Amino acid sequence: MEAATASRAEIASDLVHRAVRGDEAAFTRIVAEHHADMVKVSAAICGDIVIAEEAAQAAWGVAWRRMRSLRDAERLRPWLVSIAANQARDMVRRQRRHPVVELAAVDTSRSIADPAARSADIDLRRALAGLDPEDRALVALRYIAGIDSFELARAMRMSASGVRARLARILDRLRTELGDA
Repeated sequence: MEAATASRAEIASDLVHRAVRGDEAAFTRIVAEHHADMVKVSAAICGDIVIAEEAAQAAWGVAWRRMRSLRDAERLRPWLVSIAANQARDMVRRQRRHPVVELAAVDTSRSIADPAARSADIDLRRALAGLDPEDRALVALRYIAGIDSFELARAMRMSASGVRARLARILDRLRTELGDA
């Protein structure tokens, strides 16, 4: 298992180094591997899949230009989803509108046969849409992208304990709004 992990890390490092040198094929492989995660995080922030796709596309341009600034290839995924989150927040701010909850964006795989689960999914999306874009970004980066509080602290320019405290407040607010408190 460790050999497989080391191999993945070596491959990722090689791809990053090649992309830094301008290898478009290496960058294309990076895009193929990470685009879906970037869209998921952006969608959680925007609440709109079309805007999320635009944010992810804009993030790739930023990533291509700033690839040299990535110091640790193992941090590629958190770095990319953070760029996408920033792009999504900027797009929401520019539009100065509340995102519309798209019912098609709700994960129906677990809730087609269970109307209560589908309703809960819709309620959660509405509650998330009511959060500030910064708070949605924090939730998306932590729970959708799976980035830990130390990585989030670097991305959000906060302390790790500050990230955990802010997440706790956001989750309390969501629980209250959803009636789970």
